[in-house]
Amino acid sequence: MPVTLLLFASIAEKAGRRRIEMDLRDGDTVHSVCERLLLDYPHLRPFFPRLMFAINEEYARDDALVPPGATLALIPPVSGG
Repeated sequence: MPVTLLLFASIAEKAGRRRIEMDLRDGDTVHSVCERLLLDYPHLRPFFPRLMFAINEEYARDDALVPPGATLALIPPVSGG
């Protein structure tokens, strides 16, 4: 079953896309999904130390399990006033 990755702001610009579909593997965590993403988009690695994640619109840690059919959002820091 696929997982939908949503990319926002600077990470979406650098990837050239806002949405990526990936196959989900048994026991996948946020971290393992992101590591597979980086195989196809290695230039995104510098963003990862500062990213926040959300699974189905709820913030999640990188060790959280990703359920089948989930939406995983990769959220870079936001600045502004």
